[in-house]
Amino acid sequence: MRVRKAIRFLVLASLLGLCSCGEPSAKVETEALTAADAAVESQEEQPLNYECSLALQYAENFTVDYYEGGYTLLTTTMDGAQFLIVPENGEISESLYQKMQEQEIAVLYRPMENLYLVASSAMDMFSALDGLGAIAFSGQKEDGWYIEDAREAMKRGEILYAGKYNKPDYELIVSNNCSLAIENMMISHAPEVVEKLEDFDIPVMIDYSSYESHPLGRVEWVKFYGALLGKEEEAERIFEEQTAILARVSADTRTDKTVAFFFITSNGLVQVRQASDYVPKMIELAGGNYIFENLGDPETRRSTINMQVEEFYNGAKDADILIYNSSIDGGVSGVEELLDKCEVLADFKAVKEGNVWCTTNDMYQQSLSIGYLIEDIHAVLQGEEKDMHYLFSLQ
Repeated sequence: MRVRKAIRFLVLASLLGLCSCGEPSAKVETEALTAADAAVESQEEQPLNYECSLALQYAENFTVDYYEGGYTLLTTTMDGAQFLIVPENGEISESLYQKMQEQEIAVLYRPMENLYLVASSAMDMFSALDGLGAIAFSGQKEDGWYIEDAREAMKRGEILYAGKYNKPDYELIVSNNCSLAIENMMISHAPEVVEKLEDFDIPVMIDYSSYESHPLGRVEWVKFYGALLGKEEEAERIFEEQTAILARVSADTRTDKTVAFFFITSNGLVQVRQASDYVPKMIELAGGNYIFENLGDPETRRSTINMQVEEFYNGAKDADILIYNSSIDGGVSGVEELLDKCEVLADFKAVKEGNVWCTTNDMYQQSLSIGYLIEDIHAVLQGEEKDMHYLFSLQ
């Protein structure tokens, strides 16, 4: 805990009239101590003064509030968790710290360091913000990363593997002074981990970017991490690059083409996206129509639904375009390999017409790829021949 001890010393020094050898004048000693205590007490009781809040365009699951002196309050609105960020070389009074504790507001200090990053979708944002130096521990092993900078940092030993979300290496992260664990929603299946981390005085922050209804809401979480690291300008620039892509593709006329985005599970079911998920929204923004336009219940906040092959066949056999999601099983390299997984796909319109595509393996970890993926889907819908970022044609 950082209390204003340095300021207390300076107040004492000035009021005690220290000479060059550091000896106080006995005449003013008692009076000076009383004045110093009063100054520190007044300083400790002074609250933070609110300045403004960060304006967000699409994201709904976090807020950023700014206070005088460079203090920042981050809130994840789905669970109400709050984190007060103290600026570099800044301090916080004992009384305010205690108030933060009473209100269950975690206090974090810049420069950020020794973070345990389990939410893999956030790594791309830390990398883009030149913030990998803040991460000391990863929930993914080196070979599990498609983000080159993260993989290289682990190879150099700058980021250490500290276990999965449900089995963290407590000894490693505690002995190396982990300051914050950034989890994804999987941690809801292991509440005992959150409890134990907090018992070790390690705050837990949950990334809810996957629950944003608008694709660019997911991208806008770069502003959340920009505020955490004190890199707001860089975050704004990154976000603007993605919104510019959306502006380009939105300028074209919409098509009436339908798209099915799916994955074949190991037990033979077909996993598709709920209509309220961000992927159907990307298809819409690209100028197309998601084939299962009314599927699911948006109140459940689920992103995927498993269905029987027969149900998928009835709903998607006439889709103009099929996109296979490779993020789970590593994908397929051609149509024949896809048909090996689900032979009834041979009767689908898109297969017969050669409009079958697959996502690249790194799409899920590339959180800042949303704009480029929308651009890729737009090109497919328009029948354009161009170099793709995250889609490739299955032949």
